[in-house]
Amino acid sequence: MSAYTPNEIMTIAAARLLSNDDVCFVGIGAPSAACNLARLTHAPKITLIYESGTLSTRPTVLPLSIGDGELCDTALTTVSVPEMFRYWLQGGRITIGFLGGAQIDRFGNLNTTVVGPYDAPKVRLPGGGGAPEIAINCGQIFIIMAMGQRAFMDKLPFITSLGHGTGKGSREALGVKTRGPTQLITDLCIFEPDPETSELTVTSIHPGVTREQIQENCGWPVKFAAEVRETPAPDDTELSVLRDLHARTKAAHAA
Repeated sequence: MSAYTPNEIMTIAAARLLSNDDVCFVGIGAPSAACNLARLTHAPKITLIYESGTLSTRPTVLPLSIGDGELCDTALTTVSVPEMFRYWLQGGRITIGFLGGAQIDRFGNLNTTVVGPYDAPKVRLPGGGGAPEIAINCGQIFIIMAMGQRAFMDKLPFITSLGHGTGKGSREALGVKTRGPTQLITDLCIFEPDPETSELTVTSIHPGVTREQIQENCGWPVKFAAEVRETPAPDDTELSVLRDLHARTKAAHAA
């Protein structure tokens, strides 16, 4: 088996969760890499949708942004942004929203707005874009993020995109009917919400990673499922396809 990086196993583990039947609203960056890896390997019929209105997109390289011409050039069709949000997203036609974020808490709430107090932030982040709507309107949400104390926080300074709020029942109390975050894929492990509390709980640990490493990189006391499995290591095909995708992307964007 080839050696692999933490980022590679994170991307591959995320891609494995997708299937041919999924209609997936794709975020830029790590979510896009995972979704397109799935399309290029085990899920060639998956429908990928980007916020700019591109439907059933099949990019040959990863887009720099939702406005990248590659998305429109390789889409089945492109619709207006109002149609994308009102008909496709709010109409309940998208099964999975695939998001990343700057910061996350134990209930899968995401912050992409500020670091530090809102009125006097240390850093002002790009903002939510379409993520707040994606978080509440897609059937379920997958989140992909590398672990670290600055990203995995006990308390967020700002909630940009709703996860499970303050715990089980929070979404329902707000009138939200979708499932919210069901998978958090990281470079060390995979979390899933506890069925009783909705707190993110480790259900799978990547090869060679310890529980101590996971806790050292998390800002809240990590809970582990009663039965924690080991994430299967990437195989040579998955690694080859992913590396080729990144190589094509680097060459295209360097031109």
